[in-house]
Amino acid sequence: MDVFQDSEAEADNDAEYEWGMVDRMRLWRHDALMQHLYETAAFWGDKILSWTNDPNDAFWLAQTYFMTHQYSRAERLLTRPFPIITSEASDKPINGYEHSIAGTSTMSGFTVDAKGKGKEVPFQLDQTPRLPMGPSGMIEIPEALQSSVSRLVDMSVACRYLAAQCQVRQGNWADATELLGEANPFRHSGRTGPAVPNTDGGIKVEASMCHLRGILMLKLNRGDQAKQCFMEALALDVKCYDAFDQLVTGEMMAPDEEWEFVQGLAYKEQTSEDADFVQLIYTSRLRKYKHAEEHALTRRRLVDEFGLSDNPDVLFSFADALYAQFRWADCYAITNRILSLVAVHTPTMPLHIACMYHLSHLQSKLFILAHELVDREPENPISWYAVGVWYLGSGKWSQARQYFSKTSLMDPRFGPAWIAFAHTFALEGEHDHAVTAYSTCARMFAGSHLPLLFVGMEQIMLSNHSLADEALRAAHASCDGDPLLVNELGVMAFTHGDLQRAADLFQRSLDLAQVTQSSESSWTTTYLNLGTCHRKLKNYHKAKENYQRVLEISPQHPQGLAYMGMIYHQLDEVDKAIEKYHEALSVDPINGHVIELLNLALESNIACGALDKIYPGGEEAFKRMMAKLKVKYHASGHFQKRAEETKKVSVPRDGTDEAMALG
Repeated sequence: MDVFQDSEAEADNDAEYEWGMVDRMRLWRHDALMQHLYETAAFWGDKILSWTNDPNDAFWLAQTYFMTHQYSRAERLLTRPFPIITSEASDKPINGYEHSIAGTSTMSGFTVDAKGKGKEVPFQLDQTPRLPMGPSGMIEIPEALQSSVSRLVDMSVACRYLAAQCQVRQGNWADATELLGEANPFRHSGRTGPAVPNTDGGIKVEASMCHLRGILMLKLNRGDQAKQCFMEALALDVKCYDAFDQLVTGEMMAPDEEWEFVQGLAYKEQTSEDADFVQLIYTSRLRKYKHAEEHALTRRRLVDEFGLSDNPDVLFSFADALYAQFRWADCYAITNRILSLVAVHTPTMPLHIACMYHLSHLQSKLFILAHELVDREPENPISWYAVGVWYLGSGKWSQARQYFSKTSLMDPRFGPAWIAFAHTFALEGEHDHAVTAYSTCARMFAGSHLPLLFVGMEQIMLSNHSLADEALRAAHASCDGDPLLVNELGVMAFTHGDLQRAADLFQRSLDLAQVTQSSESSWTTTYLNLGTCHRKLKNYHKAKENYQRVLEISPQHPQGLAYMGMIYHQLDEVDKAIEKYHEALSVDPINGHVIELLNLALESNIACGALDKIYPGGEEAFKRMMAKLKVKYHASGHFQKRAEETKKVSVPRDGTDEAMALG
């Protein structure tokens, strides 16, 4: 069946009614809109309005102007006076907004035919006169008509909402705010609220107005009020996804607050048949730092019960969980699948680009992707973000910063660009500038703990320990489920000399990492930190276990080998210590600290007995091996210089690693 044809039932009803000229032109207007022939719709709609002077026809003509970006023209039509509709005429069928907020305001006096092609109502020109136009196009209302005319924005909620949309598109934030009001005027009317479903099953205009009010608050840099407006919009109508997207994508709420709010929405009251699905699909979009089991169950139900195994949004939820677990390769496989289904999926693109950054072998593919995006969608901020990330991966910080700045100018609410912009300063060693950039990001995305976490890390680099503590505590108050954040708290506890608390925090970080099932290679530094805490607490066997775990993950880890040698040294197993020091030097031959430790071990071992106990071939073989090492690294001069220096240094056993970095 032709998608533009009416149903058989409608056709039967139409056969019983004799269509007039206005009816036929309303049909033309409707079908022109459906087929995106906007000039056609505007042309015939203008003639209809000239004949009828009907506010319903004016509304649909204004919609046509809006769709063609003629916002000033649409606004002028909506704010010009029209004859007031009488109570007898107000019972006509109306535009999908059928008394959704009826009785709450004088704006609910009329509504518009939902399909835009209502039957002709007999009219007489003398009953609906055209209003005279004065100089400069200003409308002059005769005194006889002043009591019987009103503006569309004063007669209809839908018209007021459309007029505010026109103001927003023109950048008139103050005028749009005046039209909508600073707060929801229907909040205490008694006939609306989260528990009241929309009578026609559609989306409440009241919720849409709250969402638009939130957009205005963002434009006016009133972030807290914007958050409240979006929350109210979603509470009034759970079908208003735009409000949900602003809250989640803009990270306006902390993870716990976000979870509790979304789970507590009135799904059953507003859409009883579809409540489970709406709740599940919204839950799948929440952040993945906590509730791992609930998220896994949510995805399983969406796949098994609703058949969305290959839906981009469900696949994105899976990819987001993998990204939170630092599983870059697995996440990239899912994002690749999403982009094979749809050319551009807005939530997926930042994850896809980030995975290509973390996987160094994909840098060439990132280069190609960035070029394709810029060629295909130069007006999309994500295109220039991809270019910036490629420069970031290439170590060209200043060029990357230029493109991240361009991205944030195109979309000031694009969080990844702000974070990456600050990263360029941090990687370049400009820690003060990085702190400023991260702080700006923290103000804009108040629900995200990441900017505060990065501020804390930068303050650690600057040795501003009090400021680092403050930032990390604020981040932890927002999200206590991020293992990276807990690791940084452990670093600060170690810095303050609270070794036991540092060890507990490092252990908690590893426990959280196990819950997220992240790649263990990402946590070798945390294992090193935990082992160092235990070693300084003289829990040598626990320290040994953690260092051994590092070597299981990365057998050639130079610090892990050196620290394991130190444990053997502390346990008086000097032979094994010498072996580990040699292995560490085979990976990092010019590490002066390890050479000092090796000299101490050799001296203590020679004092205790022959070298052939621990080195195959005895002392002669050991000397030949050392001679080869000297010849190998003589060209750089580093080994000889380090060896001469270490002969003059005597390091106490208990303080052998005081100058070593924590990992």
